[in-house]
Amino acid sequence: MSITGSITGAEIESQPAVWAQALLEQDRSAFGLPGERVLFLGCGTSAFVAESLASLRERAGLGETDAAYASEWKPGRHYDRVVAITRSGSTSEILTALASVVPGTRRSAITGVGDEAVHSFVDNSLVLDFADEQSVVQTRFPTSLLILARQAYGYDIAGLPDAATAAIAAPLPVDVAQFDHFVYLGSGWTYGLAQEAALKVREAAQAWSESYPLLDYRHGPIAVAHPGSLVWIFGEVQPDLIADIEATGATVYSDALDPLVQLVQAQRLAVALAASRGLNPDTPRHLSRSVILH
Repeated sequence: MSITGSITGAEIESQPAVWAQALLEQDRSAFGLPGERVLFLGCGTSAFVAESLASLRERAGLGETDAAYASEWKPGRHYDRVVAITRSGSTSEILTALASVVPGTRRSAITGVGDEAVHSFVDNSLVLDFADEQSVVQTRFPTSLLILARQAYGYDIAGLPDAATAAIAAPLPVDVAQFDHFVYLGSGWTYGLAQEAALKVREAAQAWSESYPLLDYRHGPIAVAHPGSLVWIFGEVQPDLIADIEATGATVYSDALDPLVQLVQAQRLAVALAASRGLNPDTPRHLSRSVILH
């Protein structure tokens, strides 16, 4: 199913080329230098990206790394660098958090816009303006940031743009019309992806979606699994968990694709689900491109 009838769909399909451009970026200091103690801040999608980055960086042995919602973070713990992730560069909670960072702490921003307020609050910025989006619903900005970070942290990302191209050209792995409930599970850095996939379904399709750490799904949330549930697992799977989920009548989806490529598929699913419900993913209900509080 083609999704190019919407701006959001076109931006999803542009990701392989945008990823390739992102990987040409030379200054990666905004992701934290080796040995620094780093805090990533974000709101919404960017908070999920922050969680994934923290997991990836620590797993690579590059230094202690935390992630927090900008609206929830309070100064106290020492960091060498605080990194704000904000596509728009104007999110109120991000600016408030940066203003409260302890003096002497390096402050960085990763953003899609080069001339917004965030730049006056930081020492350096990584501007991925080629990955910025017209759509309210974020797709290519977070994935471009993640693939660049994975390369910066020493992970093998060879072939991912090509893999994304193939995934976009392929039919969706499930028929969205069969489901009324969407659950996304991940572990480690892929838990951030699971949260992001669930958010896309809520934003674009106004549908019932949830996300959990992989093995925590048994601890309560499985109670609402039913034959109309799709449970999508990012990354490593466990056969015993799959058996427990399938016993509820729910459908489990997993595959061997890289988790970031799986996220592209999940984005496509959200847009297809919106179309099946007669909704325009370019105009999500009650949402705007940037949350600016007055």
